[in-house]
Amino acid sequence: MVIPPLRRDADFFWHSGGDDYTAAGCISDFQANMRSIGKVETRFYEFNDRKDPLHLRVGGELDRYTLAYEMYGRMNSDKSNVILLFHAMTGSQHAAGLNPDVPGLDGRWTEENHRGWWDGFVGPGKPLDTRIFCVICVNYLGGCYGSTGPASINPRTRKVWGPSFPVLRMSDIVDSQMRLLDALGVHRVHAVVGGSIGGYLCLLVATRYPDRVRTVIPIGTGPETTIYNRIINFEQVTAIEADPHFKGGAYYGKARPDTGLALARRIAHKTFVSLEMLRERARGEVMNHKPPHGWYEMNHPVESYMFYQGVKFVKRFDANSYLRILDAWQWFDLAAEAGASNLNEAFDRCRSHQFLVFSIDSDLSFPPVEQEKLIKLLKRARVPAIWITVHSDKGHDAFLLEPKLFAPYLQQALQH
Repeated sequence: MVIPPLRRDADFFWHSGGDDYTAAGCISDFQANMRSIGKVETRFYEFNDRKDPLHLRVGGELDRYTLAYEMYGRMNSDKSNVILLFHAMTGSQHAAGLNPDVPGLDGRWTEENHRGWWDGFVGPGKPLDTRIFCVICVNYLGGCYGSTGPASINPRTRKVWGPSFPVLRMSDIVDSQMRLLDALGVHRVHAVVGGSIGGYLCLLVATRYPDRVRTVIPIGTGPETTIYNRIINFEQVTAIEADPHFKGGAYYGKARPDTGLALARRIAHKTFVSLEMLRERARGEVMNHKPPHGWYEMNHPVESYMFYQGVKFVKRFDANSYLRILDAWQWFDLAAEAGASNLNEAFDRCRSHQFLVFSIDSDLSFPPVEQEKLIKLLKRARVPAIWITVHSDKGHDAFLLEPKLFAPYLQQALQH
């Protein structure tokens, strides 16, 4: 297969199926060149400037905060080879390689976190090729893997922030990462890449900071928070807040709201994978008939599987961070957060960009109709864009699990 070159023609849109266009030659070359990054460490950048604090969209400011990040590959002499990679909602800065420990996380860095969440995509010979590019991934402001968030110590009070941590919007997360790039001397990135709500952040960089990016690659995302997203997210919020141990978010040093957070995770998890994949994953599950909370006895492997997803998740995540990110998702407003009067105006700023938009045909969280909305907006604004739909039975999680479906297109877009 020869992948058509990315054209700069604003009227060119290529909508294909990933399996249909995945050639054995491309994939075998891709696999043959792959090498592991090996062991990596998280880095921390501390901001402390009362004269130039981070002004938050809803109000308030942060003058002292930390961002946790990892860097793979080396910057070239003019720092023009940087790719900024955004993780999904409960991801971390650890995208590739092996990182067995991140200090100061109160046990949240579990074995599940040790291998990078995009290890199949980032490294020598992989789609985000670290022989060519320097890939930077940052834990979100408000997160719980080293960046300042509700579980962090407030430097003014020397106590855990807890529920007093400020309200965040997606643009605050982007603004904080732009400041990190400034501190690292990076003025314009080669590309931004992100899946799920990480795709929202890609779109915000493109529209809020159009001069700071060249290539924009949102995966399994859309231009707005859908009604389906809102319902699922609202169910998760109420599950956490209904836990008697939540106590308005002031649970640190006490019993944690694990029951509510586990339920929230189960509510979300069913949107990450297709029903067929749920059936396959649950097939070998060892059932635990013991009632988890009351009289009900689980009687199907899928129940045991979903129960376990919640149990293991609460060991690695903080409930207040979960709520802060959900809140930013619920209030996501691309036009307003880009400082535009409407989406047409926002995307008019992107004509010098190159977009590669990915759909996953079995995605329940962000079905292809959401990428179709995005493509129509880009076309209306005459922004060069390619639209690829990959065929997978793994649902939304395909972008985490199946690099071979995305590799040829990512390589072509990033090296063009």
